[in-house]
Amino acid sequence: MDAQLQSIGHSLDTLVVGIISSSASTCAARRNLVNVLFITLDQFRADSYGAGGHPLVTTPALDRLADEGVRLARHYSQAAPCAPGRAALYTGTYQMNNRVVANGSPLADRFDNVARLARRAGYVPTLFGYTDQGLDPTLAQGIDDPRLDSHDGILPGFAVGHYLPESEATWVEYLRDLGYDVPFGWALALRGESDRPAEYSLTGFLTGKFLEWLEIQEPGWFAHVSFLRPHPPYAAAGDYSRLYDPADVELPIAPVDAHQRHPLHEIALGVAASAAPLEEESMRHLRAQYYGMISEVDSHLGRIISRLEERGEYGETLIVVTSDHGDQLGDHGLIEKLGFFPQSYNILGIWRDPRLDLAGRVIENYTENVDIAPTLADALGLEIPAQFDGRVMTPLFEGRDVEWRTCAHYEWDYRAFFIGQTAQPWPWDRSLSRQNLAVATNEDTAYVQFGDGSYLCFDLLVDPTWRTACTDLQQVFHAAQEMLVWRQEHTGRDFTDMLLGSERLGRWPSALRR
Repeated sequence: MDAQLQSIGHSLDTLVVGIISSSASTCAARRNLVNVLFITLDQFRADSYGAGGHPLVTTPALDRLADEGVRLARHYSQAAPCAPGRAALYTGTYQMNNRVVANGSPLADRFDNVARLARRAGYVPTLFGYTDQGLDPTLAQGIDDPRLDSHDGILPGFAVGHYLPESEATWVEYLRDLGYDVPFGWALALRGESDRPAEYSLTGFLTGKFLEWLEIQEPGWFAHVSFLRPHPPYAAAGDYSRLYDPADVELPIAPVDAHQRHPLHEIALGVAASAAPLEEESMRHLRAQYYGMISEVDSHLGRIISRLEERGEYGETLIVVTSDHGDQLGDHGLIEKLGFFPQSYNILGIWRDPRLDLAGRVIENYTENVDIAPTLADALGLEIPAQFDGRVMTPLFEGRDVEWRTCAHYEWDYRAFFIGQTAQPWPWDRSLSRQNLAVATNEDTAYVQFGDGSYLCFDLLVDPTWRTACTDLQQVFHAAQEMLVWRQEHTGRDFTDMLLGSERLGRWPSALRR
């Protein structure tokens, strides 16, 4: 399978480059469009870069983008792990609507997405990296269709500049050509990053592929560069693995005592303990490696910025930077992304549009990854699809007084741990549908509703670390009501705001309007 994916990747590179270079030129001539560079940095916490307030991590490229554009200070992913987080980002919908609940959940083809938006605006949106979106099984060519064997598919609408499958096959082959004995499989290959020169890293490899493609583009291009790092394994490349002294790294937030924990937290602690040692020395090392990965990927963003400046395109390129989710980094005794704590969902967000006077603006409102797609549609002059749960952020960017959400929301569905453990459930068996949670958090409280009916409510004014329960029942009631209203407000509405009939009332799709 790895060799097959590698072959497909090479073939797609060769085929698409020629098509895209001519198409982009045609699109640019037809529509005088700005370039778009849409960047995701996998598993990137909001507090782990310079502009985000970290006292140790150096990120000059990200800091520059934030200084020249808008920094979203309270920006949240809507789900974890990767496929659910990206489904929300790409489609502008909450998990309760897109139903991508795990790595392996298919994304229904009926959903609009950022790539399809870009095509309607006249671009050929081109992917470098991965999107982690599984095939809609109703589109499969039978049960033996090989696309059903992996969730690691390409979001519909994207052309392929360079595809990195989960095996990282093309990068592994590149390292083998350099003389390195590297096994196929992303985790094994990445664990050796610190033993090789940093210029041979996965991030450097993908950056090089993007820059090669850029050299043959005319203005009017759209690229999605999807970097894996700082996703684990927690092993930075080359000298970046030694950039930060573990002794200088802050320690994580400790978990609450056992009698205060929700059962799900207790289970997650057991998973974390089995995945990695959580002693102080190990945790300091883990965090130092994570920060090294961030500085390394930042250096490659700097390469991209420099090349755009050399080409005279930096001032004509809309740049969006965000992540699919965050990382616990030991906070509350957990690592990676899971559960209900904000470290898994509070992520970086930067929006730099050279057409707008936005330099240095910081948005303190709660913004969410579901806002990216509608804001991009607005930036490209497109109608905002009724599908989107997110909101257009442009009024916030421009400093206008606008009604906005008062909480950030996200969901985590953990039914994947139970699928396949028992016989095929009866259609009326809803036990799997109770394996989930939803969170609403603001400055005062953080409310967690579990699918089994239990809940948690934290008093953030007393303790912003999410370790102190809210004892004011009126506050708890208000938080629960807010979540209920949120869920009611965001039920699907593709055709709900229109009425058939001779007068055709309501919000009709533009293609059908008279």
